[in-house]
Amino acid sequence: MASVNSKKNIRIKDVAERANVSTATVSHVINGTRYVSPEVTERVVQVMEELDYRPNSAARSLRSTKTNTIGFLIPVKKDDTSKSFFMSIAEGIEANLNSKGYNLILSNSKEDMQEEIKRIKMFNTQLVDGLILAPTNDDFNHIQEVLDNQFPIVMIDRLPINYDGDFVLVDNFQGTYDGVTKLVASGYKKIGFISSELGITTTNERFEGYKQALKDNNIQFNDKFVELGLSSFQSGYELTEKLITKQIDSLFIANNIMTMGSVKCIQDNGLQMPDDIAVIGYDNYDWTKITTPPLSVVNQPAFDIGFKAADCILNRINNKDKKKAFHIKLKAHLKVRKSI
Repeated sequence: MASVNSKKNIRIKDVAERANVSTATVSHVINGTRYVSPEVTERVVQVMEELDYRPNSAARSLRSTKTNTIGFLIPVKKDDTSKSFFMSIAEGIEANLNSKGYNLILSNSKEDMQEEIKRIKMFNTQLVDGLILAPTNDDFNHIQEVLDNQFPIVMIDRLPINYDGDFVLVDNFQGTYDGVTKLVASGYKKIGFISSELGITTTNERFEGYKQALKDNNIQFNDKFVELGLSSFQSGYELTEKLITKQIDSLFIANNIMTMGSVKCIQDNGLQMPDDIAVIGYDNYDWTKITTPPLSVVNQPAFDIGFKAADCILNRINNKDKKKAFHIKLKAHLKVRKSI
């Protein structure tokens, strides 16, 4: 039977030469039979991708031992503050895995679907025992095609609409609902809402939480008070500039990097929080504690997300016949500070 590499006749020796390592090192990367530094591993995997090299499927099936390694794929753009959020999740994953003799490999899709596919292929090649990932969009088909049932997966943070497997999420609806309800209870009625574009579950659920909180508090939804845009500092700044001309008395921003831009816009326009405008942002990053005044935020339990996700993936690995999916939703908590 021909090897999967016969068409191009790519051999393990070719990979080793291009990566400037020994054939034994390439073999160890593929089979997880010896420690290889992350830098060398990345270089070898990159060459495998460039040469479209895939280990022979028969050889792969002969491997009888686990790699004791879990992959973690995050979707962080350059300069995106969500890096801190996902690093806290990684800490939770690693704390759990290390206590059970597992290692973690981290990779970044950069919020790009093609990069996501490439990185999943990398994990396929490295033969990790499982993968934890935050997907780049709301469609699971492209991920499913690439995975080809190589290993179990757990979704975090975002949930594709056609995925029914294991996941660990934060209740984004409830977190936003609680924040908007707090603004109403504090006497605010003209509540603006800023978010990145709808599409992924996190943004969709936060928008629904905003609308439901208004409805339950007998405040009519006004689409003029809603601004959606790119997930960026500049977008947060510009959208806030639009909203403050519409006489809003408060603002809920459902995205951390947009919150940064929004706060800067408020300061540049000579407005005071909460005297001129009350503000609640998302994610309890350190910078939110040192604004003037300190910012009220919806805090996501990032470490707990990671810890629970590691529980899920290890349970799935060690209980392969378990059919019921793990569906876990954690509660977000409102941190009330001086901005409302």
